Amino acid sequence: MTKTTNARKLTISKAMAEALGEAMDSDERVFLMGEDIGKLGGAFGNTAGLYDRFGAKRVRDTPISETGFIGAAVGAAACGMRPVVELMFVDFFGVCMDAIYNLAAKNAYFSGGAQPVPMVLMSAIGGGYGDAGQHSQTLYGTFAHLPGMKVVAPSNAYDAKGLMHAAIKDDNPVIYLFHKALHGLAWLGTTPGSITHTPAEPYEVPLGKAAVLREGSDVTIVGLSWPVHLALAAAEDLAGQGVSAEVIDLRSLVPLDKECVLNSVRKTGRLVVVDDDYQSFGVTGEIIAIAANEAFGSLKAAPQRVAHPDIPVPFARPMEQFALPNKDKIVASVHATL
Repeated sequence: MTKTTNARKLTISKAMAEALGEAMDSDERVFLMGEDIGKLGGAFGNTAGLYDRFGAKRVRDTPISETGFIGAAVGAAACGMRPVVELMFVDFFGVCMDAIYNLAAKNAYFSGGAQPVPMVLMSAIGGGYGDAGQHSQTLYGTFAHLPGMKVVAPSNAYDAKGLMHAAIKDDNPVIYLFHKALHGLAWLGTTPGSITHTPAEPYEVPLGKAAVLREGSDVTIVGLSWPVHLALAAAEDLAGQGVSAEVIDLRSLVPLDKECVLNSVRKTGRLVVVDDDYQSFGVTGEIIAIAANEAFGSLKAAPQRVAHPDIPVPFARPMEQFALPNKDKIVASVHATL
């Protein structure tokens, strides 16, 4: 790559908007639906500039009725379109879960594969900025638990663009979750590591393919989305203490790249899983169960997990920060495995 190519860095927000525009240019079946996604460009900037390019027919502002417009997207997808619909905050999934799970997720199975539902549902996840329990959850473990949907959560702009292209082309409903702490909006702030080189041309990042972001030999740290950056920061601290940590970004939960995790655990013999979803019945437990079932002989110590405790996300900043995962919690968990 040339220096000029390397200099093209985008935020996740801009990478998503670019991918959506490219997909709409190349396939007239792709259209967008959601609240404030038109002239405003979306509450999180995911559709910035697309209303002016494609007009109100393909960038459709909707009433505040998640059941209505997500149900409409399911119907459009079943009829051959490829809608991308934004659920502004993932916390709102409860009012439209029937459309998501009983319709979108199950339709291909019910029809013996004859009628797929190729739609993307994108939604904001994550806390850390004092928006309390109804605007701060991640909940990707909830979707991953229910068969029929694919679930992705990018940690950087390169993956955000490539995963969006792959999601739109997939014949299954894809839940595409972007973390507010990584998104790149001035009013939220962002994690610097999420702003990455992003090619100008369309490309795909395959669903179900994890990435080893840092190689190591003493312990494997697994996460996705924002917790990946916490894991990288912890790995840097651990390196100064003589501990070599390998960091894996799952990128998607469904499909799940088990082999990437297992290969790393077989190499290091130790595992720490980091997540800002709830701890019980969730991602951390699933990854640890996979390691225990399929790489038990390689484990040198009991796996550890760092996750959000089983309480609603607090509003008060000190309480919220106490509940969220952080670098120091990861470092302590790594030391517990050594």
